[in-house]
Amino acid sequence: MSQVTPNYPLITHAAESLSTANGKPLAEITLDEAAAGHLSAADLQISAETLRAQAEIAHQAGYTQLAANLRRAAELTAVPNADLLRMYETLRPGRATLAELLALADILENEYQAVESARFVREAASIYEARGLLRRE
Repeated sequence: MSQVTPNYPLITHAAESLSTANGKPLAEITLDEAAAGHLSAADLQISAETLRAQAEIAHQAGYTQLAANLRRAAELTAVPNADLLRMYETLRPGRATLAELLALADILENEYQAVESARFVREAASIYEARGLLRRE
């Protein structure tokens, strides 16, 4: 399946085809709308679709690490903010055991279909183990 990648910046080149996480068209996110008080915090949350479009642009420009980060961010839009904050805390060095990090990876993969993020957490767990950064039981 061939996919046309919009040019960067997306707000200029794809505002009519992309939307925020709550479905508001990107074209409606303007300074005038903000100044008039017509935008809420929920209107400003990025969608997985927009992050994937940005990842494709980064990939095509040769920024492979940025593209990977944006793809993981797209996956994480499915995770509630409170859960994301707990996950972030778990990933800090010395805060989790190997088993807890591997369980976190399983949750990401199985509950949220965040396969790339789960792979990233498993890699971090391996590195934490090798460097002695796991919480001691």
